[in-house]
Amino acid sequence: MKRTFKQIVAVMLAVLFLSCTNGDKKLSADYHVIPQPVKIEEAGTSSFILSGTTRIGYFTGNEKAKQLASFLSGYIKEATGFQPEIVEGAVFSNGINLLLEDISENSPEAYWLEVNDKTVSITAKSEAGLFYGIQTLRKSLVSEVGNKKIILPAVQIKDRPRFPYRGMHLDVGRHFFSTDFIKQYIDILALHNFNTFHWHLTEDQGWRIEIKKYPRLTEIGSLRKESLLNDGSGKFDGTPYGGFYTQDEVREIVKYAADRYITVIPEIDLPGHITSALAAYPELGCTGGPYEVATTYGVHKDVLCIGNEQSLHFAEDVLSEIIDLFPSHYIHVGGDECPRDRWSVCPKCQQLIRKMGWKETKEHKVEDKLQGYFMNRIEEFVNSKGRRIIGWDEILEGGLAPNATVMSWRGTENGIKAAQQHHDVIMTPAGILYFSSKQLLELGGNRGVKRVYDFDPTPDSLPADVQKHIIGVQGCLWSERIEKPERAEYLILPRIAALSELAWSAPETHDFDDFMTRLYRLIKLYDQKGYVYSKHVFQITESFDPDTVKGNLAVSLSTIGNRPVYYTMDGSIPDTHSSLYTEPVRIDKDAVLQARVILDKDTSELFSETIRVNKATFKPCRLVTPPHSNYTFSGVSTLIDGLTGNTNYNTGRWLGFLTDMDLIIDLKEKTPVRIVSFTANISKGAAVMGPVGFEIRLSDNGTDFHTVASQSYPILNKDDKDGIYPYSLSFPETESRYVRMVAKVTPKLPAWHMWPGAAAFLFVDEVCVE
Repeated sequence: MKRTFKQIVAVMLAVLFLSCTNGDKKLSADYHVIPQPVKIEEAGTSSFILSGTTRIGYFTGNEKAKQLASFLSGYIKEATGFQPEIVEGAVFSNGINLLLEDISENSPEAYWLEVNDKTVSITAKSEAGLFYGIQTLRKSLVSEVGNKKIILPAVQIKDRPRFPYRGMHLDVGRHFFSTDFIKQYIDILALHNFNTFHWHLTEDQGWRIEIKKYPRLTEIGSLRKESLLNDGSGKFDGTPYGGFYTQDEVREIVKYAADRYITVIPEIDLPGHITSALAAYPELGCTGGPYEVATTYGVHKDVLCIGNEQSLHFAEDVLSEIIDLFPSHYIHVGGDECPRDRWSVCPKCQQLIRKMGWKETKEHKVEDKLQGYFMNRIEEFVNSKGRRIIGWDEILEGGLAPNATVMSWRGTENGIKAAQQHHDVIMTPAGILYFSSKQLLELGGNRGVKRVYDFDPTPDSLPADVQKHIIGVQGCLWSERIEKPERAEYLILPRIAALSELAWSAPETHDFDDFMTRLYRLIKLYDQKGYVYSKHVFQITESFDPDTVKGNLAVSLSTIGNRPVYYTMDGSIPDTHSSLYTEPVRIDKDAVLQARVILDKDTSELFSETIRVNKATFKPCRLVTPPHSNYTFSGVSTLIDGLTGNTNYNTGRWLGFLTDMDLIIDLKEKTPVRIVSFTANISKGAAVMGPVGFEIRLSDNGTDFHTVASQSYPILNKDDKDGIYPYSLSFPETESRYVRMVAKVTPKLPAWHMWPGAAAFLFVDEVCVE
């Protein structure tokens, strides 16, 4: 039974009232937690009273169960202030029992949680299942230290995870994090039912793990001379930066995670992103150096020399020590963003190409075969040690290693392609599950969290034999701009809660409004633990609906708990004398809409949006060629909604095209026009380029168009800055009903790009007709 936010508040107020009149403070648990259990059934009117005299019984002779009982006792103390005693064996009255039995669930992580007036039982076929049952019980408690008793309503919960792989990633190569923070990060994962910690240990900017056979990896490779400032100035701080984990520290982290039923998957990025290792051992590169640990981010051209057998031996030696340290079934070997520049002119690499008789194909350059050759060699070695490899989706290039698992980060297409080839896949598309982006978090209100929640890693359109190879999802946190642990926490919380439910809960139970109600309760636990989290999700959430019939923009505003929202249209700061929001606000002319929640001390941050109206705004329009399926957002109306996008092309304010954008606007009547313009968002590193042509055509009937203006533009150079570029064409004033504009995409990425010859995106926002 689902409860609304108002129902939860009403129940809690009623309980508080009764407790005050009885002179005893009792608060009721709520089992609707995050992630939402698969099945929750009320089991009568009786309740269990959790108090200081409650005991926790665990399976006799099982040390892991004893540790689990200790965890639960500690969680209860954190929430209430009292700590139940743990005892060996079952407790038959006023007790919580941890039971290992062969329950009728396929997943080893499934559990049953049953509450009656005498006992609470958590039953599972494995200790991992017990751990997740404990997490549900923990999160159901009212977190208020000083409670003398907590009511646990009678219930039967049967729960199991949707995916066997539920992961979070952390990059410690760009910025280093202490072992204490790594443990706290693991605690956060455990709270949200994740079972995998992907530890990204090596990068161009730093080698972070001790390798006994190659001591210079940490003596030299772990230290860079300076770092880029995070203010976007392109300047450096001039301060040496470094750090690494000893093998003893690694073993400590691996055990800490295992105690919480989390597997640590190490990543040693190969054969690219390896400059830190080349600085220590220059003979492993194609040029022989000298190299230095990178101080800039992005993709670096110096990579392992595949034509040098010593490079293969190096990789195998490193992975041998990694395998000894990490008991994980998977070893992540990177494989991403490896430029072919050095290989294309390296005598050793070219000699290997000739020896193997490789030829260029329509799909792949001959140097791509070097990537496939290297990955196959590495996979054979890792398999010989009884393990399997994971790689980023670039390992598809040049031939995929036979037993490799693919992490699909460049959208979902490559993951689907790998699944169709019967490879296991973990979905982690950058535009949705890369939590490093502040902009994706701060889309406005809860929209950033909702984007994660609404992601479907296994759409119904995929055949069942493809869906079964998508074994999980993962969020990624890259640390180029994350210098402090607090920043890392802020970026993942609370988006990780949405990912948790996506990864664990059955799709048919997903309900975003209900999720937001439950998130409001989970935040209290964040506060108790002292976690730093983004509060944007609790601010005003807006939605825009351009009405091309009425010619206006309907703006809807909402908040958790339906708190009162006041707004103005003239740019002034709203107060309680301003308009109270009760229904969508309709705007048909230039305006600066500002709004905020005002309720006693609960005042939200200021919401502000500027709307600019021109002759095309809110007019009927259609695209002759559709946007790319990943970047359709709200569709064609995005281009004429009066709203402008910022420099982040993923916010939903931009449409992304791989083919020429061909837009027809119906001005509804013959109208004098003389200028047509639009803006493009440039992000060259992400293959987002500018247009190479712009053409304007006019028509009175919507069928017969004649060209009135056109312009060609050069392909962007490597040194051209990223950002928002305006494009405009003027012509003699002409009366016309229909305006057709064509923006031509860059036909392919230029030779200087990291992916030369690949398709280029064009991202377009507001179209203006004057």
